[in-house]
Amino acid sequence: MSVLGRIRRISGSLVVAEDMAGIKMYEVVEVGEEGLIGEVSRIEGDVAYIQVYESTSGLRPGEIVKGTGNPLSVELGPGLISQIYDGIQRPLEDVKKLSNSIFVKRGIRLPALPREKKWHFKPIEQFKHGSKVSGGTIIGTVKESELIEHRIMVPPNIHGVLKELSPEGDYNIEEEIGSVEQDGKKIPLKLYHTWPVRIPRPYQDKLEPNEPLVTGLRIIDTLFPIAKGGTAAIPGGFGTGKTVTLHGLAQWSEAKVVIYIGCGERGNEMTEVLERFPEYKDPWTGRPLMERTILIANTSNMPVAAREASIYVGVTMAEYYRDQGYDVLLVADSTSRWAEALREIAGRLEEMPAEEGYPSYLASRIAEFYERAGRVIAAGDPRRIGSVTIGGAVSPPGGDFTEPVTSHTRRFVRVFWALDTALAYSRHYPAINWLISYSAYADTVSEWWKKNVDSSWSEDRKRALEILYRENEVREIVRLVGTEGLSESDKLILFTARLLKDGFLKQNAFDPIDAFSEPRRQYKMLRSILTVHEAISALILQKGVTMSEVEGAISDPVAKLVRGRYTIPHDRTEEFDKIVNEILKKLEELQKAR
Repeated sequence: MSVLGRIRRISGSLVVAEDMAGIKMYEVVEVGEEGLIGEVSRIEGDVAYIQVYESTSGLRPGEIVKGTGNPLSVELGPGLISQIYDGIQRPLEDVKKLSNSIFVKRGIRLPALPREKKWHFKPIEQFKHGSKVSGGTIIGTVKESELIEHRIMVPPNIHGVLKELSPEGDYNIEEEIGSVEQDGKKIPLKLYHTWPVRIPRPYQDKLEPNEPLVTGLRIIDTLFPIAKGGTAAIPGGFGTGKTVTLHGLAQWSEAKVVIYIGCGERGNEMTEVLERFPEYKDPWTGRPLMERTILIANTSNMPVAAREASIYVGVTMAEYYRDQGYDVLLVADSTSRWAEALREIAGRLEEMPAEEGYPSYLASRIAEFYERAGRVIAAGDPRRIGSVTIGGAVSPPGGDFTEPVTSHTRRFVRVFWALDTALAYSRHYPAINWLISYSAYADTVSEWWKKNVDSSWSEDRKRALEILYRENEVREIVRLVGTEGLSESDKLILFTARLLKDGFLKQNAFDPIDAFSEPRRQYKMLRSILTVHEAISALILQKGVTMSEVEGAISDPVAKLVRGRYTIPHDRTEEFDKIVNEILKKLEELQKAR
């Protein structure tokens, strides 16, 4: 312990301690007789302001405060996958056994990674005695789960000459597996290392995010795609389906590792996550989803200060797996609760409030968080590319997107999936409003779609959006003059927009077929609807056919086309072509009859 001081006063999660000369900013301290975990957030002379990550009830002025000399850090090594942590990386399963209670006992200090478990370590053959290594160099592998090969790396702040490397065998994470000589000092290497959560992990170079992160959600992948290494916000009022959408992203996305942070959400919602995720199957491999997932649970009844820490803990783990060469998806539900924690802590520190009581540095904190996303060339050898994709839910009060957290988040993310209360109440899910949502990655990922799916993807996506935008304008006209005053072309726009909404944009997260759509199936569905639209448009322009005649002639096959999203499986997409041909045939018969 580096510093010994005493509590001067207590205000909720804030503890002010005196006689703390020599303490550092963001240093972890142990507060009171029970050793509650806290972090220094301000220093004035020998007075330290500490945000405590546990309940401070029962603390008294005069109790001791011990400094640890270390910043808030996480343990990074094999054993992270499938774990359930609290906001400061305490494994909740172990906490439950030790506390003998469903609540976290105060002052509990537990290692984040299992100490006794043996891992089968395979060294990389190319590294011998005398090899030069640097931070990020992969020196061996461990099979962490059936889905994840854990790559053991030299810690980022170490470089030098490899003096020894253990042979293949079983080791626990505390046993030395080698050593590096740096500046004349011997530094032991283990299967794990620690890293401060507030410092981004270094990398070699940052790349343009030009490969889509396939999520299986049609409105996202086709209309508002996100790239690997991208950033997205999902704002929406109560009941709009933020949590279900995030579950879908975590369950179906193409990411190799998923980190789900429940930051300040209600306990029953987090319970649902903890119960369902172990039961989910990974759609890409058929293995249990938890074999590539880490859960961080910090519910609304847990200490408010730990909400802020949970965000940094999660993104540091994400960067660790990124450095191994994996594509990582970090889901935060929700960043609004994190911002509220910042507001409460700032209020107790008596900082000058800004808009709606939030601290003036709210925007910079949000920017720092999303800035840690990206697709990078990892440091060290061999050359490998990894990514961290961040999707953050935002819960604006009353669904007001102009409030500070939503408006600031919008400045720093490149994808905005705006959930609409009206769509949710009309049972249109996902309730993403296509009129105000956007994606800045549509152009960067278009090459991937052209190469892997179809060269017309970009044009068809734009055409579908134009129809949806035009439908909104036509609806304004209908409110004024009714449908009788519309041209046949405008009536066609309403018809096709209805087809797009019912047969493409709607998606049932609980249907075995409709819950997930791979890219080729998505494009096939979209192309089918646009083919029907183009055929009807030509018929109206050339033959003067009315939409009422068209709808009467093709009502049955159109209904089949709409139902195709949950009746036509992924391995039989040619069924869409059959339905479209049936519609075209009926249109041809209608043309001959004219």
